[in-house]
Amino acid sequence: MKHKSSMGIIVGMILLLCLVFLAGGCSTTQTSTTQSTTTQPAVNFMTVTSNIAVSSEASSPPVNNSVQTITFKFSQPLDVKTITGAVTLFKLDTAGNPVEEPCLVKIDPTNPALLLVNNQSVAKFTDGEEHKIVISQALKSTTGVALEKEFTGFFATNHAFMMSGNPDLNNTRSQIVVISDIHLGVDDAFAETKENRQALVDFLGQIRNSPNVKELVIDGDLVDEWFLPMNYVMPQTESALVDAIAANNRTVFDAFNNIIGDGIIKVTYVNGNHDILVTQADIQRILPGINQASDAEQGLGTYITGVNSEIAIEHGHRYNFFCAPDPFSNRDITKNNTSILPAGYFFTRIATSSVVENHPASSNIFPAITGNEKDAIQYGYFLYAKIWASILSGLPINESFSDKVLKTNIDGFTETYAVNDLVPQQDPVTGIFSVTLYKEIMDNWVERQKINGVAVNIPLKDAVINAAASNFTDIQANTQYFNRDASKRIVVFGHTHVTRNLLFTNLEGKNAIYANSGTWIDDAQGYPTMTFAVITLPNAGSGIESVNVYKYSANKTITQWEDAQVITRW
Repeated sequence: MKHKSSMGIIVGMILLLCLVFLAGGCSTTQTSTTQSTTTQPAVNFMTVTSNIAVSSEASSPPVNNSVQTITFKFSQPLDVKTITGAVTLFKLDTAGNPVEEPCLVKIDPTNPALLLVNNQSVAKFTDGEEHKIVISQALKSTTGVALEKEFTGFFATNHAFMMSGNPDLNNTRSQIVVISDIHLGVDDAFAETKENRQALVDFLGQIRNSPNVKELVIDGDLVDEWFLPMNYVMPQTESALVDAIAANNRTVFDAFNNIIGDGIIKVTYVNGNHDILVTQADIQRILPGINQASDAEQGLGTYITGVNSEIAIEHGHRYNFFCAPDPFSNRDITKNNTSILPAGYFFTRIATSSVVENHPASSNIFPAITGNEKDAIQYGYFLYAKIWASILSGLPINESFSDKVLKTNIDGFTETYAVNDLVPQQDPVTGIFSVTLYKEIMDNWVERQKINGVAVNIPLKDAVINAAASNFTDIQANTQYFNRDASKRIVVFGHTHVTRNLLFTNLEGKNAIYANSGTWIDDAQGYPTMTFAVITLPNAGSGIESVNVYKYSANKTITQWEDAQVITRW
């Protein structure tokens, strides 16, 4: 033990004596190395790699969660006499201009091919900043070999989200938290969010006390008016259903209302598809004082925020064939001009019955059908029928498809329907498809997109085939925003229940980020639940804006779920 302690003191003294501080540039630690007598093959230049992610593009820096020591590994041992002034460190300001910063540089005493770079205080680099590091060709190996060309690397440090606060944010409120797909139900006998409810209350309590949260956005499907068994008897009014859901989840609404009532964190609500009929008056009644981002069309909304209005947050259901508001297909049945429930509503009612009935063995049979691709509308109904068959095969029910068992009393519907009223039926002689509900759903898709504010038309066949594909919704962030509107650099959807954090390039070649905030339901079918997205606005003096997605746990901790992404302001 005495021998080991003595060696530690000797090594410490050598390192201390070798520090050389250079004004206006990186300080260097020169470590003597023993030259190998082994004959080395002649090499024209050195190569170098780094322990952190770096890139050659200032506008597209890779994100590192935490950086303290940058280790460059060279292909040859380095000559200590050449490191002075060979490395320069910069921080990029809000306009992307490099501002030189003092740093410390030394050769690793145990491996002369490693060059270690720290900031002047040898502390962790501040979160939410971009740096540039340059290694000149003046740096040589012990055999006199240099880099083939000057090395220039850019890297960013992630804005970590901490419930108790991130010290690097200096108590500023610069973080926007987005949650979605909470699916609070009217009855715990079949509600999708019951086991996770207390965790949600705890989460909201921590958000309320966070010193860095600026905004909380509820991105759709807060209350669930869809996940109801077919035989569920609706209250007399839609508003009464909303009130009943709020009463069944009182602790959650109390937690939201505590945040709203404080008046410190801005709370915003955006409609989803499961709360497509929930009106602004409903929301103000159960969440008084909340901000609402609503489109002119009931059931839709997009919240625009950010320093330069660069962030768009919407649920994402307007791009889904089964879930977008449908103001056309059934108004001859409801006899009004307000009905908008899409076909997904009725599918969900059937699916809920299958869950409540524990997926029973079923005697229901789907007839064989054929499709004619030459007729786009009829072929659409063929695909539509095949999707219904696939869905109902995976979610069987006890009830016969011809039984009138699906009760309504919502959105103008008053009848009790059979499954066969929803599934297109093919005439065995003519081959023509017809359907009772949504009988013109194929004909009005283009017009439905227009009234729902879909900027880029989604072809009918693509919309029908990809309706259940979560990545199809993800792609719409790129199609509807990044490829069309350069001002929108961050888009957040919910709807799919699949947490994502993806980097895109917009029409100007700049980084753009799409995130999906996931869900809080008890069972996300193999995907993580209790997830959320966090957007962190730039620090003072920095042009870095970051997006992270996290998973919350019942023990009140959070875990980063996917790699962070950043955009730059220049």
